[in-house]
Amino acid sequence: MKVAITSTGNTLKSTIDQRFGRCAYFVIYDTETKSIEFIPNPNKDAEEGAGPASVQLVAAKNVNKIISGEFGMKIKSLLDSLKIQMIILKEKEKTITDIINLLDHEK
Repeated sequence: MKVAITSTGNTLKSTIDQRFGRCAYFVIYDTETKSIEFIPNPNKDAEEGAGPASVQLVAAKNVNKIISGEFGMKIKSLLDSLKIQMIILKEKEKTITDIINLLDHEK
């Protein structure tokens, strides 16, 4: 299963970015192969439409879940239509490593 995590930076020590559409990076983590890919978010400075554009970006990576601090109003129906699960994580201090460890223990 592939999971997208919003991140403030491009290292495993970076923390979760509370903003989905305007996060600095997306981390694509594959729970089966344990591969990790950091993708700079080209939509972080967009004037409008950052959320839907970011959905398209991560959907193209075939993710099943997205973990972020919050999602914009337009995003829920879009993710529902794509069958992508939203997970809201309000703990701002969680690092990417912390979240990956949680995912690995979910099985």
